[in-house]
Amino acid sequence: MSALTWAVAAVVTDPSGRVLLCRQSGGGRRWALPGGRLRRDESPPAAARREIRAETGWEVELVDLVGLYRLGDPAAPPPRAGHCGALPDVLVHVFRARVLGDAPAGTAAGGCHLDWHPPDALPEALTPTTRTAVADALAGRSGVLREPAHHLPPGQRAAGEVGTTRP
Repeated sequence: MSALTWAVAAVVTDPSGRVLLCRQSGGGRRWALPGGRLRRDESPPAAARREIRAETGWEVELVDLVGLYRLGDPAAPPPRAGHCGALPDVLVHVFRARVLGDAPAGTAAGGCHLDWHPPDALPEALTPTTRTAVADALAGRSGVLREPAHHLPPGQRAAGEVGTTRP
């Protein structure tokens, strides 16, 4: 049985509606949402604010929870009831957030190239979770439960998928 990793991220927007993305200096150099792992005895909202401040320098206001996104190996067999799946098995709480202030309140952590992107001109090299979560956030969805490895056409929901659209 593997341990489940709890993580947080946010679709952070500025007053003009642009989305803040981070491209890691290593790995596949894909763009991702700012965020990171929860610490022991830390709530997801507190972790999201802490991780975004550390990674980007921006203070943010969390607006709501877009959804929960499970990352795992799609080729791995499903886990037995009551057990986590094969590594990596990550559950990401993705929030909708907006920046506070006109400039970062602190210095961004190294290793992440930050850039603002208009929603209609997002980079092609997005992680699957980022692509799915940004689409959900921009469509006004809340309370979404997804496993982004299984892509569906826009607007189509997987069996058992839950979520609402904000009015």
